[in-house]
Amino acid sequence: MLRKPLSSYNIVFYKTAVAVRCLGRRLRWGLESGSYAKERTDEKLPYRVYKHQSVLVRRLGDADLQLQYNKVTNIKLAIGRLSGLLIRPGETFSFFYLVGNTTKRKGYLEGMLLSNGEARKGIGGGICQIANLIHWLCLHSPLTVTERHHHGFDPFPDSGRVVPFGSGASLFYNYVDYQFRNDTPHTFQLLFWLDDKCLNGDLRVEEELPYTFHIQEREHEFVRCGDSFYRKNELWQNKIKKIGSGDLLESQCIQRNLSLVKYIPDPDTCRKVDGEELEALRRWQQEAADGRVPAF
Repeated sequence: MLRKPLSSYNIVFYKTAVAVRCLGRRLRWGLESGSYAKERTDEKLPYRVYKHQSVLVRRLGDADLQLQYNKVTNIKLAIGRLSGLLIRPGETFSFFYLVGNTTKRKGYLEGMLLSNGEARKGIGGGICQIANLIHWLCLHSPLTVTERHHHGFDPFPDSGRVVPFGSGASLFYNYVDYQFRNDTPHTFQLLFWLDDKCLNGDLRVEEELPYTFHIQEREHEFVRCGDSFYRKNELWQNKIKKIGSGDLLESQCIQRNLSLVKYIPDPDTCRKVDGEELEALRRWQQEAADGRVPAF
């Protein structure tokens, strides 16, 4: 039987554990400061790798809509520390290394946070939308994601979803970070801006790449085990030759998602599984996390 971590029993233990992890992250930042991308410029690199946008204000169940409006303020503050960033060969992007702590003193407002299986409000809430967008841009590029944390639950039914389930990233200052590394010989750039409805992101590069990437969702379904519902899928990254035939060069399973659903999906869409099959699905998910799914 799995034992709960000590920090789950007492708020003092929890705060101590958080402080230790935050200190560890700051020490790593200090020791490895030369490897992190820092330089920003207003000049755009000439070639686009991928562009995407996500709606800023959405109705999420019965959640307070004001938290969505506050989120817009939080996102505007955070992208002011990110837009124009150059990621040179060998450099690593770290979200919190650049953005820092999203505190009230810096102007951040209460937005929606997803924590410990529940949606709640908190200062700086909603900036995960930026990490979601960055991750989606990275999946359409040769950049190497080195740290990504996903939400272990699906809190709300889909509302205007345009990207596959499970393609986002979770953040919590500072040890639940989002990072990627540039292992290519090219310099990349991230650009962000807001319009009336959307957060926009643009990943650019100094030299046009001879290939492009397409993300494909497979094996999507809801399953039910007892009174609990789960949502699962696979995300595959297809590398496609850009010039000429458009041949598929490589296809790789990059994520397998299995998350507890916090709402009740349509029973007609759910497949019933027993405890043994649920454990098999958890092993199926871990295989991808461990890199045991071969490319072809």
